[in-house]
Amino acid sequence: MNSAVKTKEKAPMTKPVKQKKRKAKSLDRMKARSGWFFVAPFVLIFFLIYVPIIIDSITYSFHTIYPLSSGGFTLDYVGWENYSDALFVDPAFVSTLTSGVQQLVLEVPAIVVFSLFMAVLLNQKMVGRTLFRAILFIPVILSTGLIDDIDMNNRFNEYSEGGMSEADGGGGPGESVSNGAANGIISAVDLQGLFATMKIGTGLVDYVVGIVNDVYNLVNRSGVQMLIFLSGLQSISPAIYESCTIDGATAWETFWKITFPMISPMILVNAIYTVIDSFTAGSNQVMNYIANVYESSTVQNSNVLATAMYWIYFSIVLLLIGGVAALMSTYVFYQRRD
Repeated sequence: MNSAVKTKEKAPMTKPVKQKKRKAKSLDRMKARSGWFFVAPFVLIFFLIYVPIIIDSITYSFHTIYPLSSGGFTLDYVGWENYSDALFVDPAFVSTLTSGVQQLVLEVPAIVVFSLFMAVLLNQKMVGRTLFRAILFIPVILSTGLIDDIDMNNRFNEYSEGGMSEADGGGGPGESVSNGAANGIISAVDLQGLFATMKIGTGLVDYVVGIVNDVYNLVNRSGVQMLIFLSGLQSISPAIYESCTIDGATAWETFWKITFPMISPMILVNAIYTVIDSFTAGSNQVMNYIANVYESSTVQNSNVLATAMYWIYFSIVLLLIGGVAALMSTYVFYQRRD
């Protein structure tokens, strides 16, 4: 019996050609690239100009500079000697640094709270809202450049600090204007009488007195923070507030349950911005003291000593910023845009 062997011819296997699919560019990626395009000039300038200056500054703080007769200078490595002299030899630097850091810690919360309070008020629907915003931002413009120098030397500051002179009709430089009203808006005695029954300590009373009497500087340094808070408040959807109103929530509950959590990223940004802005403030006593040391002709190697002082102050403030950012980041609420 002949059996026919049937063979099945198999077609040769051909591998499917993989077509490369181009991934569609998402809107987020396009925005990220656009953001890098706008910050590219600053990034280039930072790495080409500022980074070498920072490296040189750190290098100088560990050396002593000796001028040469032919011009120029030579560096002699001394290690941590400049930092040791700043902390243990200079008698006034540590006390100035301590009071400056304390002032920074007390001023930053006051500025952030005041700017948030004013931003919430200016975000309400009222007549002349744009005008009020412009009025509150004018001190920011007036406190910059030449106008700030004029303001620091004006006659009003002379009256408020030392009183009217005899030529102006006053009783001399020791006498204040308006029976002592120029010495401060309020005094600790006034608040102690007000808070006597509330058992509030003198430390808090002195803090409130200092903030109220320094309200002019407080308003001048809160303009940018108010704008940042306003932009954050206006980004909150009105539908969320409408839902709260329908559910019967009060304004107090709406603020703490809706507004405050959603504005918390701006609080972190403004806290860091306020700390950085204090470096250029005219009231920064630490920076003023270090500048005087740098320009002093009686202090030996004053330039490298002042450089070491700058880095000590910068390191302390950097640690404060890191601590504040780490603490607040656990409470910051980031709204998802999905």
